Amino acid sequence: MKKWLILGFILALIVVQNDTLAQGCSQCKMLTEQGSELSEGSFGTNINWGILYLMIIPYLLIMFLFRKRIFDFFKSLAKK
Repeated sequence: MKKWLILGFILALIVVQNDTLAQGCSQCKMLTEQGSELSEGSFGTNINWGILYLMIIPYLLIMFLFRKRIFDFFKSLAKK
């Protein structure tokens, strides 16, 4: 139970990050600067969330495809 609590806490820290930690590529940075000129204050925040969404999807797919191996690996670690 304690391991699941720690894993959930780490997952929550990853998902709920401060927007100041978000960084983007030069193209995304240019778009956010142009968006702020158009008085769309939430544009930069939305593009950062979009980038995070695009980054998380491959990891979720890998976890879904290899969930049996991942859980077996953690079970073997728990037995040691």
